[in-house]
Amino acid sequence: MPIDPRSAGPRPPFSHQQPLTPPGHTGDMDPRPDHGETSYQGSGQLQGRKALITGGDSGIGRAVALAFAREGADVLISYLEEESRDAQETMDLVKAEGRKAIGVPGDIREEHHCETLVERAVQELGGIDILVNNAAYQMSHASLEEISGEEFDRTFRTNVYATFFLSKAAARQMPPGGSIINTVSINADKPNQTLVAYAATKGALQNLTGGMAQLLADKGIRVNCVAPGPIWTPLIPSTLDIDSARSFGKQVPLKRPGQPCEVAPAFVLLASDRGSYISGATVAVTGGVPLI
Repeated sequence: MPIDPRSAGPRPPFSHQQPLTPPGHTGDMDPRPDHGETSYQGSGQLQGRKALITGGDSGIGRAVALAFAREGADVLISYLEEESRDAQETMDLVKAEGRKAIGVPGDIREEHHCETLVERAVQELGGIDILVNNAAYQMSHASLEEISGEEFDRTFRTNVYATFFLSKAAARQMPPGGSIINTVSINADKPNQTLVAYAATKGALQNLTGGMAQLLADKGIRVNCVAPGPIWTPLIPSTLDIDSARSFGKQVPLKRPGQPCEVAPAFVLLASDRGSYISGATVAVTGGVPLI
């Protein structure tokens, strides 16, 4: 029987969820996000591929790492030092599938670190076929006055500059058939007034994706983005006020947030040969909110 999308994941209110200190940890979430641990079944679509995933410690990044591993890929994940606990859990999941898992902590706002990540992937995985630019920084504010220049800069350097740095470094190493996938957001098309800086970066990323898809086509490298709607990850209770976090997802037609495992298949498609004619595209995973 088909799965009813209205009840495929928990529905708010999430009254037991407590506020988390950024960046938040998966184990402190209630309900706990579903990354596909018991549900995702691979079919060899990425057999022998090597993937670098930023923000691979939790949320969408963890679900993508697990799905890629079950499809046959080895994985390097990048993360911040304070996310080490979640990162280790992700690496354990990948290793349990018999695939290589490399974890590299550090700050992707720095170009040198981004270049190091690609070098590590080449050295320790034997190459790089897939780059997933997933790591993101966001903070919620009710007033423009609350957003400092320092925070605005951090948001752009984490979300946009790092994507540019990593894509530039990875494209030098990728063979034809390589795939770059950027995590944008529903905010790229429908900016939330409390997420001004974050939403602006996602619009920039969507534009960057389109430009890079054209620039890299002659190398046989595809570039696409996935635009999730409200997805239940540690970012939510650690960056939104607690009332918003507890009611998160009720605003979309399906009346619930998506789970990370519900986003991962879009990344698998774009990374695999089944997506060989898809480049410069945005795949929306939004719980029924139209992005047209």
